[in-house]
Amino acid sequence: NSIGLLYKNGQGVAQSNKKAVEHYRKGAEIGDKYAQFNLANCYRDGKGVKKDYKKAFEFYQKSANQGQVDAHNSIGLLYKNGQGVAQSNKKAVEHYRKGAEIGDKYAQFNLANCYRDGKGVKKDYKKAFEFYQKSANQGQVDAHNSIGLLY
Repeated sequence: NSIGLLYKNGQGVAQSNKKAVEHYRKGAEIGDKYAQFNLANCYRDGKGVKKDYKKAFEFYQKSANQGQVDAHNSIGLLYKNGQGVAQSNKKAVEHYRKGAEIGDKYAQFNLANCYRDGKGVKKDYKKAFEFYQKSANQGQVDAHNSIGLLY
């Protein structure tokens, strides 16, 4: 995974998304949750590989199952947008909640949006505020703006 990051960022080596993917794949095959997450990002964004949301979902799942903090938010976004999976706001909320519970500020922000908009959950401004606050306390800038809009 670390070598993959060097290639992705062109640090000490020529920048190459394809070489980054090679190294992420090696790490993913031996169960490294960070390599799985980074490989999923490559499939989601089409960097170094052909864009493939189903493969992105598969590797995010593997990563999330091992406790990688950001993976649940990414899975939630795939469900929200129906990318690689059937669109489901309820399943998006389920994964945002899992990410929020382990402290992911982006999952907290996205869960707050769901409560604000009533997508996948009953509209609840009090809960939206609670999760925006948690996200903002960790430095998620958009959460500060969203809190202001709730007033």
